[in-house]
Amino acid sequence: MLKQTLEKLLAQAQLSLTEQQINLLIQYVELLVKWNKAYNLTSVRDPQEMLVKHIMDSLVVGEKLQGNSFIDVGTGPGLPGIPLAILYPQKNFVLLDSLGKRITFLRQVVFQLKLKNVTPVKARVENYQADPIFDGVLSRAFASITDMITWCHHLIDDKGRFYALKGQYPQDEIESLPENIKVCQSYQLNVPQLIGERHLIELKKLIK
Repeated sequence: MLKQTLEKLLAQAQLSLTEQQINLLIQYVELLVKWNKAYNLTSVRDPQEMLVKHIMDSLVVGEKLQGNSFIDVGTGPGLPGIPLAILYPQKNFVLLDSLGKRITFLRQVVFQLKLKNVTPVKARVENYQADPIFDGVLSRAFASITDMITWCHHLIDDKGRFYALKGQYPQDEIESLPENIKVCQSYQLNVPQLIGERHLIELKKLIK
């Protein structure tokens, strides 16, 4: 049943995934449902709802990403990092969170799904040192854009990008950005069957 729903959603979003990728996404949702009972990883309880609000919501961002190495800050239960890592096995993702139980869950996901391109890290983002730096910083439901830039500025250089996943267009946040940050693009995302708006804001640093 989950598989049929996911296949329908992917078709609506015009995303083409292999049978193996679809199976991995389903396994991830099943692990999330199982662990959620004890670990309270997400407020979304229904696996069908997870497919829309978590899986598709993450996947639709994929085509906008530039580069091969990304860090997902405040990843929670691995969103958007895990779905994107399944979508792009050739790209590398560090999944960062300060809460131990989330990282324990993510290590189990990586182990069971045999994901070679995912590294879960327990740390506060401002203390995490990137070596080498990343092509992109992803954040979904993680503070304001200004906070994201303040805490994550050391993770990319002027060639890298910040990718902020938002609900409604964050006009106020964009108006209060520091002078050395520029919005490159903003995208209105179409997530099949999701009620409410979704936006992706792509930002870069300006060289002083």
